[in-house]
Amino acid sequence: MTDVREPRDPELPGLLLTTERDALVPLLRARSEADFALPTAACPGWTVRDVLAHCSAALIRVVESRFEEGVFSPESNDRDIAERAGWTNARIVDELERGMTEAGPVIAKAGGVLDRVALGEWVHAGDVRETFGVPGAYTGAGLPYALALLARATHEKGQLPLHADLDDVDEPLRLGAEDGTRTPARFIGDAATLVRLYSGRPLAGARYELAGAREEELNIFG
Repeated sequence: MTDVREPRDPELPGLLLTTERDALVPLLRARSEADFALPTAACPGWTVRDVLAHCSAALIRVVESRFEEGVFSPESNDRDIAERAGWTNARIVDELERGMTEAGPVIAKAGGVLDRVALGEWVHAGDVRETFGVPGAYTGAGLPYALALLARATHEKGQLPLHADLDDVDEPLRLGAEDGTRTPARFIGDAATLVRLYSGRPLAGARYELAGAREEELNIFG
């Protein structure tokens, strides 16, 4: 079972970002201009372009160490998107590629406080793939790194303990913080559904078992 008590791997967020970069950027460069205007179900009110603009802006803030008060708030995210309103889609993808390439070393040196940025970027990439109808929206080559970051994030946030038996991953996953006062919840299902639960994404058609917890208790981004 994956154990979050192991020392933090500072290279893991960067590895997740570069792995996702190699999958996502070629996909984006092959899409039509109209595809960037598609609405996303995971982020109501945002198009694919909006999601990508938010992602690229967040990563460049990390790269350039620009963390003014209120950064990453909904208002800050909206401003970042608005600032890129006049950009071409290609320029947004270029910035995203740069951010996914350069943010890893900065996150590694931050001691863990920025690790969830990398995880959020990976989840948003899944949002885009799902909008495009690409199979395996929240899986792919980066999944093992994303699950490891998810386990640590839930532990550090002190979330309820949960043991996940994943249909498509060999090793069970321990999430949340076990303090002996609460019996761990149990999840049985696939890894993508687990990611959806912890990121507050739509669960339409998902088949899973969850005992000892409510869905709304799990979202780490809410």
